[in-house]
Amino acid sequence: MLIERDVEIPMPDGIILAADVFRPAGQAPAPVIMSMGPYGKGIHFRDSHRPAWDQLTAGHPEILHASSGEHMVWEVVDPEQWVPDGYAVVRVDSRGAGRSGGYLDCFSPQEASDFYQAIEWAAAQPWSSGKVGLCGISYYAMSQWLAAALQPPHLAAIIVWEGAQDFYRDVTHHGGILSNVFPDFWYAGSVVRNQHGQGTGGLPDRGAGGLAAGPQTLPEEQLAAHRADLPASIRAHPFDDGYYHARTADLSQVTVPLLSAANWAGFGLHGRGNFSGFDHAASAQKWLEVHGGRHEEWFYLPAGLELQHRFFGHFLKGIANGWPSEPPVRLHIRRPGEHFELRREHEWPLARTRWTELHLDAATARLVQTPPTAQTTITFDALGPGIAFTAVLEAETEITGPLAATLTVSTSTTDADLFATVQAFLADGTEIIFDGASEAAAPLAQGWLRLSHRRTDPARSRTYQPFHPHDQADPADPGRPYQIDIEIWPTSIVLPAGSTLSLTISGRDFARGVTGTATSAGELIGRGSGPFIHCDPADRPAPTFSGHTTLHTGGTARSRLLLPVIPAPET
Repeated sequence: MLIERDVEIPMPDGIILAADVFRPAGQAPAPVIMSMGPYGKGIHFRDSHRPAWDQLTAGHPEILHASSGEHMVWEVVDPEQWVPDGYAVVRVDSRGAGRSGGYLDCFSPQEASDFYQAIEWAAAQPWSSGKVGLCGISYYAMSQWLAAALQPPHLAAIIVWEGAQDFYRDVTHHGGILSNVFPDFWYAGSVVRNQHGQGTGGLPDRGAGGLAAGPQTLPEEQLAAHRADLPASIRAHPFDDGYYHARTADLSQVTVPLLSAANWAGFGLHGRGNFSGFDHAASAQKWLEVHGGRHEEWFYLPAGLELQHRFFGHFLKGIANGWPSEPPVRLHIRRPGEHFELRREHEWPLARTRWTELHLDAATARLVQTPPTAQTTITFDALGPGIAFTAVLEAETEITGPLAATLTVSTSTTDADLFATVQAFLADGTEIIFDGASEAAAPLAQGWLRLSHRRTDPARSRTYQPFHPHDQADPADPGRPYQIDIEIWPTSIVLPAGSTLSLTISGRDFARGVTGTATSAGELIGRGSGPFIHCDPADRPAPTFSGHTTLHTGGTARSRLLLPVIPAPET
């Protein structure tokens, strides 16, 4: 394997991007697997995310059986798993990050344009076959949607692994509620620390033997002048306006063959975008794969690598490996205890879904099959744990697909945030929890909506997935009931007979064992919601969001949970 560090990729405006190139030692041109992002092309996985590295390698030692692991970097492919198979791996530090100069502006049109240029540069190199594929997790997946929408001529295929697509709905605002993990924690902790010019303030590049964000160490005022203030921009744009549109790919322009890999428990970032990307991309050749586990885990496991190699083997190398006949949907159906069964399907959501309504009954706190005839109400403190509604399942039941809730609610103030959390319990009362993308004890499903963002777009809404424009706030009249529709992100589980299904409606983030409102991600990690909290005081000012919320059920008050029940196969 030939390794070239800090290879220069010139941009049209004169900025130079730095890349590390890993390629076969022979003379035959190789197809390229490329990634671009701000996390540092040369920062080893164990240096940037040591707990995740230790957990991954201890739990799955087989990952290092075919690789020394010395070239593994967070969320991108391991060259030792690809170069021996005849691929060139190119890692690019995005503009203003790592070893690349320029103005740092994450997910911007400029960054997408740079990605386009880097793809075309790689295709023109003498060691390249002219075919480029993109592959990576999270940021390195999200940026793929944006680059693919620009249609670089030599982009041959993309593998978007757990990558959000809609910058407003998937990333910064869930149901119109600010998710303050990005402005408060992620930007400073994962991006700014690796800004070009951090020098000794950044992390080492063990491969190159220098500083990953060097070689200069610039003063903070100079660094600040050379980066976008992402936290301020997000807070300055509470609605889905041009700022977010510019950072959300036009999926009608994504025509390249794609494999979109989602996580069943990727609530808050690593789920919704892969489903919507697969659903709405214009690509004639597209596949959806859905799995569980931590979001960096399945990407590196042998089964995940085999899937990636088959896909790229066909589209980048032209190998007749039967991939085109692969059904377009591959679902790892979950059972309690994190047991998975691979099932191939032909569409998403599944055509045979029995959309099943369970109606909320405030009088009994139950989920019932028939709407209650008597109208009743139940009121909860918006900052309290909320109200749970339950139903016992008489037979084994598979729930696979997107969910939705319709609620009739009123508030004592002019606004309210609604958090919908679906949980499952075995017959003995033990909760069925899931090892999620960013949460070790994820519930079955989650959804969110701000009452003042309740307006939907009928043309873009589906029965199982309401679409909210989020382009203005419509304050509520205190005490007046409103019917609202809440999108709940997709999930999958086969529940044994006697299991209990629970829907909790609250006015704060779901967190087991937390009596008050969480004020930091550390209070929620391991309790159900991971790092994706919604407690920014400017976004949720008191007393507006600390009043009382009333649920209205029965009679003319429509309140129900819509479930995607998959019928058992006929015997």
